[in-house]
Amino acid sequence: MGVWLVGSDVLARGRFAVSALSETVAALLGLAGIGVAPGEAGRLAAHRPAFRALLAREPFAAAFVAHAVRPRWLPDFLTVPPLPGDSSFHDELDRLRATPRPRVAADLAECRVRNGDPGPPPPALDVPDPAGATAALLGWVWTHVVAADWPRRRRLFEADIVSRTHAVGTGGWAATVAGLRPGLRWLGEGRLRINARPYPPRDLAAAQLLFIPVTTPRGWVGWDEPHRYAITYPCAGLLGAEGPAPAPAEALRRLIGPARAAVLAALAAPRSTTQLAAMTGLALGSVGGHLRVLREAGLVDRRRAGRSVLYYRTELGERLAER
Repeated sequence: MGVWLVGSDVLARGRFAVSALSETVAALLGLAGIGVAPGEAGRLAAHRPAFRALLAREPFAAAFVAHAVRPRWLPDFLTVPPLPGDSSFHDELDRLRATPRPRVAADLAECRVRNGDPGPPPPALDVPDPAGATAALLGWVWTHVVAADWPRRRRLFEADIVSRTHAVGTGGWAATVAGLRPGLRWLGEGRLRINARPYPPRDLAAAQLLFIPVTTPRGWVGWDEPHRYAITYPCAGLLGAEGPAPAPAEALRRLIGPARAAVLAALAAPRSTTQLAAMTGLALGSVGGHLRVLREAGLVDRRRAGRSVLYYRTELGERLAER
């Protein structure tokens, strides 16, 4: 089975990260019909006619989607983890675009073998600049499918990261990684099972390990050996439009007041003050005041995630909200 050897020092250095390129790869998989996350089917369906038209006029893109965008194995250069200094989709895309042609050819050949598709590559993949052609395809997906919705997706990914980071603090890495994606299991003694396939173990000693949420039902793994590895996993947050906050229990309303009860009920997932104001209908300043009181009472806490400060219920807050 596929096992990564992950020492305690690697886990201590592990961190969660948001990657615009990874989310664009997830959208490409969805457009190709390889796994669609809840809430994404309608959005992807709206873009699929234009995507098919793109494939019809671009032979490389059509061949790449048919032979490299597969559920079992993705080309390594497509899944390289982001660098700490990456601040935009284009930072990541420029690095992919710079991938040397021999490496792209080797990754595509390995992808075909891993997916049980032996034989010579299709002629349409043999272009002077395959990394540039791949970047052009991903650039189209970003522009047409992801970019306009990226601020909302980033907020949801950051909320997921706050929740997962809190889980690490309370339940440890073993419990946290077990729920990240199908097939992922902590086996103990520094062994992390990635999947049940007969791949040789990978030793991650001295490497950085990243965990990246995306809108996909399964996720994937990637690496830039020997320095960086990443586990890309399904974001736990719903990607549909945010509706109103759930109605708090009457007993909770009487105990802490209707406004604070509404804020606490809306924190079923980590959220910013702006999101809480939109969900509860309260003024932004009022939400901030209620959050301050709830923090002082030990019912909520906060954590910075990227550009946002997100609030979440403490264990005491969870118990109170569920009554």
